[in-house]
Amino acid sequence: MTRPSVPAPLAADRLAVWRRRAVLANLVAQVLIIVTGGLVRLTASGLGCSSWPSCEPGHFTPTLHDATSYHPFIEFGNRTITGVLVVLALAVALLAGLDRQRSASYRAMAWVPLVGVVVQAVVGGMAVIYSLPPAVVSGHMLISMALVAVSTWLVIRSKESDEVSVPTVDVTTRRLMALLGVAALVVVALGVVVTGAGPHSGDDRVGYRFAVDPFAMARVHSLAVWVFVAVLVALLLRVRRSGPAAARRAAWVLLVVTAAQALIGYVQLFTGLPIALVDLHMLGAAGLVIATVLLAGTLRVRGSLATAPVPGPAPAAAARAA
Repeated sequence: MTRPSVPAPLAADRLAVWRRRAVLANLVAQVLIIVTGGLVRLTASGLGCSSWPSCEPGHFTPTLHDATSYHPFIEFGNRTITGVLVVLALAVALLAGLDRQRSASYRAMAWVPLVGVVVQAVVGGMAVIYSLPPAVVSGHMLISMALVAVSTWLVIRSKESDEVSVPTVDVTTRRLMALLGVAALVVVALGVVVTGAGPHSGDDRVGYRFAVDPFAMARVHSLAVWVFVAVLVALLLRVRRSGPAAARRAAWVLLVVTAAQALIGYVQLFTGLPIALVDLHMLGAAGLVIATVLLAGTLRVRGSLATAPVPGPAPAAAARAA
């Protein structure tokens, strides 16, 4: 008795559903690894595992003995999340990166999370081997933020066709969006430098930090945030006048996320940088990147959304009305 074959359109629909689930799960995991990586640094567990890729020489996992602390388990937990992220990134690469029905640019982008995770594993190993140099640790964070941005755009593109992108706003608004993207990059980069100059070096024995005044860098970071807000408000005013409804909603969401981030940033600065608030601020930074990319995605359409006729009465109904 032979099994009934699944119709090709139904199989393609199922594949599309699994593809969207994979790219969304990958984005969630990319954010989660930032939170757990922040927890490693903020609890001084960066050297909880003294070796890489094993935790201890001759032991892949932490070993229990009288002097064991919680640091190895936090560090190894973060490495375990990295393993989950590898699986999800591989699923994205297989489901989206090998889809011959999609464009070459889409397929290439689908491989970025997997390549990025491999690069991150190497950078993380270098951070442990060389005792947490701030430049390497900061680079680790910036790569994660870049992967969050790419993963968010991949979520957007997985819901679209590969037809030509058509702008839904004017040139000035698109230029403001580009400026906003640059401002977001500066804000995130300066935030990483502020953390690298602060008291949380990642280990309670190793105190390497950027040789800059953390309070001075915090002021520069704050100034960059205000520039970001000014550009965002200008963009919001333009999309309120002539932009699509999706762009207006996305701009408001980004403004709320930015305000929440600013509040957390100021509170953590004036309360001595408690680790819970600092980690929440890192989560908020990932949210800021996601919201910025989502806003950019609303300023153009693809496929049937770009070419569909404007809704109106059917021809026969219009004739009767006339």
